[in-house]
Amino acid sequence: MAVQENASPRRAAFGFILVNVWLDVLALGVIIPVLPPLIQKFTHGDAGQASLAIGLFGAVFSLVQFFAAPVLGALSDHFGRRPVLLISLFGLACDYLLMALAPNLGWLFVGRVISGVTAATGATAGAYIADTTPPEQRAKVFGWMGSAWGLGFIIGPALGGWIGAFGVRLPFFGAAAMTLVGALYGLLVLPESLPKTRRSTFACGRANPVGSLTLLRSHPELWGLSGVNFLMQLAHNVLPTTFVLYASNRYGWSPAFTGSALALTGICNIVVQSLLVGPVVARIGERGAVLAGLVSGGLGFAIYGLAPTGPLFLLGTPVFAFIGLFGPGYQALISRHVSPSEQGRLRGANASIDSTAGIIGPALFGVTYAWFVGGHGIVAPGAAFLLAALLHVAASMLAVPVMRRGHAEAAAR
Repeated sequence: MAVQENASPRRAAFGFILVNVWLDVLALGVIIPVLPPLIQKFTHGDAGQASLAIGLFGAVFSLVQFFAAPVLGALSDHFGRRPVLLISLFGLACDYLLMALAPNLGWLFVGRVISGVTAATGATAGAYIADTTPPEQRAKVFGWMGSAWGLGFIIGPALGGWIGAFGVRLPFFGAAAMTLVGALYGLLVLPESLPKTRRSTFACGRANPVGSLTLLRSHPELWGLSGVNFLMQLAHNVLPTTFVLYASNRYGWSPAFTGSALALTGICNIVVQSLLVGPVVARIGERGAVLAGLVSGGLGFAIYGLAPTGPLFLLGTPVFAFIGLFGPGYQALISRHVSPSEQGRLRGANASIDSTAGIIGPALFGVTYAWFVGGHGIVAPGAAFLLAALLHVAASMLAVPVMRRGHAEAAAR
């Protein structure tokens, strides 16, 4: 009987979590092409004010997620995954509607703050997968989750650009509709994955970014892996921060070609996460997948930064794609170190680390790129990518002893 009870949530997780992650990211991607034009409309065409507002919106979104993710994770450990996921999704749908109808920049900013809270459900979705998937299969399932995320992010901006041609507010209505579909789907089919006997009490002292560090420090490998993940996430911010400027200024790529190059990167990453994670993890293990992803990502960034021509730059794309091995291996590894009643807190703490990297990264790589193309003595347009490669080297050097120690401790047990 217990097997049947576990099978139902597991099937629902595969259906709801993967489809909903895709819809969630699709909805987020749809508004990317039209949010800046809408902000500029509210600033009466003042490009300077619009640029400052866009930067503020991005920083505030990451900052809100930094605080919201641990709270949502802890709430899901106490009340269950289902209510937190569904309330967040319905709230996000309403928020997109609010932004679609926003009469001024202030209301649009309020909507963006709310979306930072309601969009921080990745922690709960990851905890749901940990609840319903055996430890030895988690890397493969997390790989599928990453593929769904990547597919949504490839299709979303293209769809948003097409819809936005008919009206700058229409993609917001579309995002609201897609998110509402995901919420209704979950309301109808999603069972709870965390039994009441495995739930924890809710404590404000633990449901915050600082308190969540206590959980990460509960095991040396968990704490060390969190540092590895921070370095990797920090390095990854070079792409949204400098890629477009770098490609257009160094290689003369048009916006359409740059978008195609980004899409190619996403497609290669999806292939790795959906088709290769399972076989690779089965052969070299989760720790091997983490290290392989870090090394491949670092090599890819180095090729990007050193390539003197566009075609040579594109040769780095299939190499860089194997960074997709890192996330599933990392997620599966950390899930083994905490109990079922702490999976939400763990995912929330991890999301806060990602948000911290998202706050620091744009400034770090923006300043690096500007300095090395600004005539300060050394002209090195690829310096930001080379810095990202060095961060991968540092992450790999940290990962090796951390994972070796963790493997020895697991063998001793």
